[in-house]
This record gives sequence, structure tokens and C-alpha cells, in this order.
Amino acid sequence: MSRAGEPPPLPDPLPAEVLDSHCHLDAMSVDVGQSLSDAKRVGVTRLVTVGDTLASSTWCAATAAAHPEVVAAVAVHPNEAGGIEESTWDGLEALAARPEVRAVGETGLDYYWDRVPAGVQQEAFRRHIALAKRHGKALVIHDRDAHADVLRVLAEEGAPEWTVFHCFSGDVEMARECVRAGYVLSFAGTLTFRNARQLREAAAVVPVDQLLVETDAPFLTPMPYRGRPNAPYLVPLTVRALAGVLGVHIEHLCENVTRTGQRVFGSW
Repeated sequence: MSRAGEPPPLPDPLPAEVLDSHCHLDAMSVDVGQSLSDAKRVGVTRLVTVGDTLASSTWCAATAAAHPEVVAAVAVHPNEAGGIEESTWDGLEALAARPEVRAVGETGLDYYWDRVPAGVQQEAFRRHIALAKRHGKALVIHDRDAHADVLRVLAEEGAPEWTVFHCFSGDVEMARECVRAGYVLSFAGTLTFRNARQLREAAAVVPVDQLLVETDAPFLTPMPYRGRPNAPYLVPLTVRALAGVLGVHIEHLCENVTRTGQRVFGSW
């Protein structure tokens, strides 16, 4: 998760356009214009910038309104879900109604960090699900060490039409369960890590039309630059790794990821 050192060099451009389905432009050390320019040079022409607090979500919505290459997701992250005031929910409600906001997220459950009680997280997750359904927006899920409860809450509440597991971290059986439910699985730079064999096995069972690719920038920088600052222009590293796992041509994967991104988030 460290972001020390020099930014990695630009990778070779992709043979077809693709999107970064999850990044945090507000947490990056370079300005938005530079991020977009660098990404475009390697074929990453669309970005979803994701909020984790009301303030962050407001910034993401404003950035998306100002840049046609960007759309926003808005939410309070599960690690920030303790004591959410009603005024915060009102603010998220207003943001979710905006046309440049295409998703509610990242929301979900995080049992890795012992910051917010599980019951409090689950209640916030349920309210985010309802928010997404009221506004007809996709749901972007953060799931860390909480697979069973995430799937249970989704089943109990009824998932929105489009539900994305951001930085998917489950095993083969969970991947199959998500595929059966119609969920979309988004893979980040973790797919390239040497110790991620189980994750690559999970990715291999996902149909190409239920996949997205992301950076989670500035976090989770793919190999061989793990530990250095991540950015949307590094999506090609994960795309190429995923194409190898699936045994498909890179151009075919890019085209499918782009189509799935447009189904989930709308055109832009």
C-alpha cells in the first residue's frame, strides 16, 4: 500500500481503448489533468473516480462534472461508517441524483481493520444499497475479509441491476457464486502479485463480459512496480496480466471491458 518512490514509467499503449473502473483521483499526488493525459497516452480513456467520505464524494462529483472523461461514484467507505449523521446521508442522496454520478460506492464491509463494528457497517451497507436502487445507479462494493456477509446482505436487500465487486479478492467458489448472481468482478494490480495464485485462479472462471479492470490508484500498484505510486495509466499492466490468465487476446479483453463499463456506468 506504500506509495513511496518515483512514479513508474508509462507502459506500452494498449491496442484498444479501455477504462479504469476504480481510482481515487483526490488521493493522488498529481493533478487531474496530468492523470488524464498520462492515461490517454496508453489507451485508458475513461475513469471512474470513487469517493469514500461525503467530502471526497463531493470532490469526485465536481471533478466528473468538469472532465468528460471522468464519472463519479459516491459513498462513505465502511471504515468511515461509524456515526454517519443524517446530514451526510442527505448529502449523498443529493449527489447520487447528479448525472455525472454513475455509482454508489465504495460501500460494503471491511473486517480486516477493526475500526467500525460489523453491525454498524452492515446497516450503512444496506442504506447504500437502497440509495443505489432509488437512483438507478450501479453499486460498487468494498469487500475485505467479509465475503459471506457481503453476499448475504446483497441477497437479503436485493442487489441493484449492476453490482461491481471492486478489487475482487475472493476464491474460485466465490467468483462462481458472483457470476451466477450476475455481479461484475473488477480486478486490480493485486492480480499481478506473486502470491496471488488463488486470485488468478478465480479470475480464470469469470466470463469475459463480467469483468472490469481497475487501478485503485494511488494504491495497489501492479508488478513490477509494487510499492510505488499507482495511477490510471498503469491499467495496461493489469489488463495484460488478466488477458494471460484468461487466454484471450488483449484487444478482445479491452473491447469487452469497455462494453461492460458502458453497461454498468453508462456512456461517457
